[in-house]
Amino acid sequence: MNGDWLLRGRDGRLSVYLPAGDAVLCRAERGPGGSWEPARRVGGDQKLQPVLAVGQGADGYSHLVSWRPTASGECALVHSTHFRPRLAALDWLSIGHPNKKGARTGTPAVAVDAQGRAHVFVRNKGGGVSMVAQKEKGGWDPWRDLKGSGVQEDLAAVTGESGRVELYAAVPGGILHWRQEKPGAQPVLEGTIEAPVRPGTLRALATSPESTTLFFADTSGDLCAWRPGAKPVTLLASAGPGPVSAVRCELDGHDCTLIAQRSASGRVAFAAYPTEQESAGAWWTESGPQLPADAEVCLAVDEDDRVVAATLSPSNGQLLLTRRKAEPGLALEAWRQV
Repeated sequence: MNGDWLLRGRDGRLSVYLPAGDAVLCRAERGPGGSWEPARRVGGDQKLQPVLAVGQGADGYSHLVSWRPTASGECALVHSTHFRPRLAALDWLSIGHPNKKGARTGTPAVAVDAQGRAHVFVRNKGGGVSMVAQKEKGGWDPWRDLKGSGVQEDLAAVTGESGRVELYAAVPGGILHWRQEKPGAQPVLEGTIEAPVRPGTLRALATSPESTTLFFADTSGDLCAWRPGAKPVTLLASAGPGPVSAVRCELDGHDCTLIAQRSASGRVAFAAYPTEQESAGAWWTESGPQLPADAEVCLAVDEDDRVVAATLSPSNGQLLLTRRKAEPGLALEAWRQV
């Protein structure tokens, strides 16, 4: 999965998305903070490949993107919109292939601009990045080649507080960054930095009106933060091998960035620091039970502005959840299976 898969809908309910076999499933709260419904299939009966990208707009709508097999050895990207967690999502709609046709070229990423338009990014056959975006009044623009070369599998798409979409991609020995110069414009490749990035560890977050921050692990095992225009800084040693999840939240009256990662011990590790003040330092605190090796972690904020953390294991479908207690610091409730 690429992107936040634990989301708060516009009705305040939390939902989670997960690929399961040839389908995408959704589970949602029956009411904010309440019990959870059984998993439901998203987007109709079309058979999908086991890959999913998720993005959410300021309107609370979820945008889902996957690959669907077509002709022998070929596939196309498909898109669905989910307006509210307890409603059925729209059927999967084909949005084509970055090279018109062919096999799967990479894991897609999706971000939603201030006008509610989904922007879908994926590596193309030539090793660069291609994009397709929704039109404001319906339909989709043509595919666009955003250039670049040597792009690795994972992409990190994010919408800044300005409402403009940005994209980060790892390449051997470095990171590429694209940014829209104005709403609705094609993102432009703005720069490249040299960095020993470990593949599969990119995660981007809007952190101020001017900036987004990219988190990534380097090849030495450190977790780093980078904002374009500055140099990457080391935040702390990675707790485990996978990507982090990140969310902005208020802790004891301060704007903080909270990150979480499945640790090497198999538990969930949390660390927090004042947003964009990496020099303040951060340290890991582990929580919860040991998890399967394929378990993923995601963070969100519920309608009461409490941090919520979830873990999901694709191998067994187990969903575990915890919330921040109503007390100072980052004390969490007991993890529970839902």
